[in-house]
Amino acid sequence: MHIAEGYLPPLHAAAWGAASAPFVVHGVRALTREVKAHPESTLLLGASGAFTFVLSALKIPSVTGSCSHPTGTGLGAILFRPPIMAVLGTITLLFQSLLLAHGGLTTLGANAFSMAIVGPWAGYAVYRLLRRFELPLMVSVFFGAFVADLSTYCVTSVQLALAFPDPGSGFAGALAKFGGIFAITQIPLAVSEGLLTVLVMRLLVQSSKGELTRLGVLLQGGNKKEAAVR
Repeated sequence: MHIAEGYLPPLHAAAWGAASAPFVVHGVRALTREVKAHPESTLLLGASGAFTFVLSALKIPSVTGSCSHPTGTGLGAILFRPPIMAVLGTITLLFQSLLLAHGGLTTLGANAFSMAIVGPWAGYAVYRLLRRFELPLMVSVFFGAFVADLSTYCVTSVQLALAFPDPGSGFAGALAKFGGIFAITQIPLAVSEGLLTVLVMRLLVQSSKGELTRLGVLLQGGNKKEAAVR
């Protein structure tokens, strides 16, 4: 769910925009360095952005009456690291707000913070942790994408609870309500996104092995665990 245009109070919208700005600026610098140093990565960068755009543009009704969608940010975070994904995710959200009326300009900062910043960082952290414990590549990719998706909706629930606290129970009560509507019902979609990301990564292993090795996704020469999941 992207928070709709004009839904957040102006002060909250401005605060989330200010919080997101440093990450996006840092991401622009990282993206510029990547393209200058490795122009051949442009195609994979574009594919990562397109993956995010397509998945996050889907609107799937949930049983709680809300509208959910995958995020697609886990793949780009694993391939190019979270700073670059902050840029690709923000660009995605900008085009969706302008072309699809999905999200909005006033809520761009809030949506970018949840989907383009926290989601990629959380997913990448889980991916790196599992790889450090030498879990198979595809297992790590699944949980990285799963967490990137689910954490986005958890942050959105926090953002909405801060903006609209419950009259009786305050922030905690509002968080329980928004979390029940958005975060919990997102779990099946997060599982689906994890499986889809694994499928895409398998295809990339077959078609772009050299690029994945340069990016550090595959080890030089491979290893037994990676060979077992190809």
